[in-house]
Amino acid sequence: QPEGSEEAKAFVNAFLKRSMPKMKDEAIQDILTRKAVVLEHYSKKKTKQKKKTTKGFTAKQRREMRLFEIEPEQQRYTIFLPLHELWKQYIRDLCHGLKPDAQPHMVQGKLLKADLHGAIVTVTKSKCPSYVGITGIILQEFKHVFKIITKEDKLK
Repeated sequence: QPEGSEEAKAFVNAFLKRSMPKMKDEAIQDILTRKAVVLEHYSKKKTKQKKKTTKGFTAKQRREMRLFEIEPEQQRYTIFLPLHELWKQYIRDLCHGLKPDAQPHMVQGKLLKADLHGAIVTVTKSKCPSYVGITGIILQEFKHVFKIITKEDKLK
């Protein structure tokens, strides 16, 4: 027998008795003859860490900060013409160039969901009759409201 084998056996037996106090000596010896020992380990349940979500501004804070207001000196039609060019490219990409073999119902579905910021539109129907006939670029789109800049640099 190699040197220290008795000490090793004694250490392993003592370690297993401490690690598995519920098991009898015969069971421990049986485990040792199979040369595979699985120690019982009771892990503490890990507590799930709550993800911190960064909250944006409230509607009141956005109004106070005037985030969505366009300054009067920025209300010029020519400033927003590049936005319209970007919108035209966006629609071309969305509809794959409006090829003649495209199915109309597919294109229609995509156009209904499309973003309208930068589109040139004409008002045909409105609760306020003074808005009917106005043509301009859509700057902002809200639930039931569009903000349009006209060629005369008027924000409607």
